[in-house]
Amino acid sequence: MDPVEYSRKYGGKIQIIPKVPLKSYDDFAIIYTPGVAQVSKVIESDEDKSFELTSRGNTIAVLTNGTRVLGLGPIGPTAGLPVMEGKALLYKFLGGVDAVPLAVKAETTDEIVKIAEAIQPSFGGINLEDVESPMCFEVWEKLLERLKIPVWHDDQHGTAGAILAGLINAIKLTGKKKENAKVVLFGAGAANIRTAYVLIDYGFNPKNIILIDSKGPLYANREDVDKLMFTHKWKYDLAIKTNGENAITIEDAFKGADILVAASKPGPGTIDKHWIMQMNDKPITFLLANPVPEMMPDEAKEAGAYIIATGRSDFPNQVNNSLVFPAVFRGVLDSKSSKVDDQIVIAAAEELARQAEIKGISEDYILPRMDEWEVFIEEAASVADASARLGYARVKLSREEYREIAKQKIESSRKILNSIIPFIEKG
Repeated sequence: MDPVEYSRKYGGKIQIIPKVPLKSYDDFAIIYTPGVAQVSKVIESDEDKSFELTSRGNTIAVLTNGTRVLGLGPIGPTAGLPVMEGKALLYKFLGGVDAVPLAVKAETTDEIVKIAEAIQPSFGGINLEDVESPMCFEVWEKLLERLKIPVWHDDQHGTAGAILAGLINAIKLTGKKKENAKVVLFGAGAANIRTAYVLIDYGFNPKNIILIDSKGPLYANREDVDKLMFTHKWKYDLAIKTNGENAITIEDAFKGADILVAASKPGPGTIDKHWIMQMNDKPITFLLANPVPEMMPDEAKEAGAYIIATGRSDFPNQVNNSLVFPAVFRGVLDSKSSKVDDQIVIAAAEELARQAEIKGISEDYILPRMDEWEVFIEEAASVADASARLGYARVKLSREEYREIAKQKIESSRKILNSIIPFIEKG
């Protein structure tokens, strides 16, 4: 069915339904006045009780200002709303998380930060979505400091988590070592900038990482570096930390590289075959642009690529943030975590990689597929456990206890969704 007609038929993708039974008129005295006043008084004395006594404990906001939507660009918050609805549906189906799309008019960092601060009492977490770079970095860092609930920017953290998970298994298969692997990050948007920081935190040598933007490789002496100090401090920071060999051209960057992570403009032809041919033996190539990868997998194979991943489900090794965000929020909600940071991203990535390894990794299977839904339970448990270990969790349980909570909530969500399908189809 045509996507527009599909949306028109259903009037969007999500709706709100009650969680509690309504059997008679008498029930209103419990769910609303006068009974609800007792619940409010308990929360007034201890705000953390709101996570137990209201829907806040399982509800997040998917917050966007529509400044960078998919491959569509700055189409605005209203036009971005269908994407937020789709994200909310994935949260529910894959993670058992209730997500509310919030498309807002916010043109500056301060505006979107104020909105996030204002809505904090209603939500257990916030997923920033489709916020342009570099605004997205500043917004997230300010909210990380100011809010007492986890804030996640999926274009950064979700993509970086999926990339790291894939690389953990790819370097095992190729015999490479993270400490000395040369990594080319082609594209310097939200995804690859956060990936650079996550890889460094995971143990990759920053001097062996080269970030390439529209002007070529970032390096300490590039003529625009001083300007970047004021216009894009994250690019500036990485220009100083990375590219120890001072690669100036793209060809220099690819020569002897072990890993390519392309998160750039769609292909074909964005990545040249000759660049791949200059890489080390058994090169790892992640070509993540959608809908068309920077280079098609068959071309990459012809150029000598050993492991090839894309962002698409119709090729092997799909690197997609949908493998990450539902489970991460399941985990941080179950532990009532106060924050999400790169250490949580790493915990999710390690569990994803482990789940694939348990089933048996190969050149064409370095990550679980999205239909392997049991993976989300294990990933959520590891995220919750990491939150407790790092001191972010309000509720500290064993990993197995977190696992049982995640399993119950994800299974319950899937049962509810499957049970209402006949009613939805009848209209």
